[in-house]
Amino acid sequence: MRKFLPPVMVAILLVTGASSVEAKSGKGAGYDQLNLFTEAYNRIREDAVEPVGEAKLIGAAIAGMLSGLDVRSSYVSEAALRTMRTQANEGQAGLGLVVTIENGQLKVISPQDGSPAARAGIRPGDLIAAIDGLPAYELTLEEAEQKLLGPAGGEVELSWRRGNERPLSVKLTRGPYKLRTVASRVESGNIGYLRVAGFDVATPAELASAIHDLQQRPDGKLIGFILDLRNNPGGSFDAAVAVADTFIDKGDIVVVKGRTSASVRRISATPGDAARGLPVVALINGGTAREAELVAGCLQDNRRAVLLGTRSYGESSIESLIPLPGNGAIRLTTARFMTPTGRRIQGKGLDPDLTVMPLKLAKLAQGYGRREADLRGALKNIDPIAPRDPEDSARPAVGASALTKASKASSVTTGEIGSADDEQLSEAVDVLRGLALVTGRPG
Repeated sequence: MRKFLPPVMVAILLVTGASSVEAKSGKGAGYDQLNLFTEAYNRIREDAVEPVGEAKLIGAAIAGMLSGLDVRSSYVSEAALRTMRTQANEGQAGLGLVVTIENGQLKVISPQDGSPAARAGIRPGDLIAAIDGLPAYELTLEEAEQKLLGPAGGEVELSWRRGNERPLSVKLTRGPYKLRTVASRVESGNIGYLRVAGFDVATPAELASAIHDLQQRPDGKLIGFILDLRNNPGGSFDAAVAVADTFIDKGDIVVVKGRTSASVRRISATPGDAARGLPVVALINGGTAREAELVAGCLQDNRRAVLLGTRSYGESSIESLIPLPGNGAIRLTTARFMTPTGRRIQGKGLDPDLTVMPLKLAKLAQGYGRREADLRGALKNIDPIAPRDPEDSARPAVGASALTKASKASSVTTGEIGSADDEQLSEAVDVLRGLALVTGRPG
């Protein structure tokens, strides 16, 4: 059989620096593996029962390489890339679902506040079984995200289930909703409540304005702030850094690490604390993911806030979209971020200082939703993690029972957050009043 080396593989040989001597002699580990690929390529090209073209084979090979890395890395074909650009230019609408792939199942990380998905009661940890009748297990993450997008006003039929409950089928209408990333109010008379539901370019300025407005209220002096990051799936990395910077005057905000030790980068705070040193309690749960974990980790490591709630999701990957001119692009995980003290979030999440689970969820202490660490191909946290502080392991959990399983708790719906029935918020108010007494700002 004639050996055929496709042009793409020739290019790879040149880029990887395989010498002509190695190529001719067949020596060199890199060339041996490429030779194996070429052998498989030719067998498929010549013997497959249905004819298959070179472009399709190479595309499938690239997709296969990326799918074997982690759940976020993927191949974006030229057609899919054009569709993405068209959707962005035309302002396509969605359902407000941030999703991932777990063992072949499409899982909700969190719905965005005010979105059609949030209004329908979908919550973090729910599993999407089908989209418009197409089984979700047949879709890549990229394909699933694209199917959720479409013209505003169009309907999408979702089949989904929660835990061991019976599957539900619902038709949702895509809407051009505006995610309100920052909402604020005075809670319990003298506490500033700040809800940050995501991160976009406007979030830091909106947060600073909200803090200023709360501090200027004539009806009483604030004793502290509650920063609500629950069900926040992340967003803009730069915006999250700026949000964390809002509350700290000095110190590191985040550590970004690529493949090599030389790629480590520390991002430090700029002078100024918009909260003027007032105590802060930050609320987190299983829907607190990615850039929201960056903010929570920064505040915890800098001892600027007490984290209260349940363990966060545990994802800190940073992806890059790398164009392949004329052949689409690859979405590749190129870095991860860590907390200022070097604690790894990936696959582990952040444990709160005070574990508080909603009472109605405490009764469901078995069979909770999984996290990033449970995903097939998840980036592993291979380094031993030292406690943030020697006293950390001695800190008690509070709330419904001892809650040794509380960190696995299902998350509340977006509509329940900040409501009169929000037990975690109520607990945060009590904790903040205690902190205010210690700092000389009695409530």
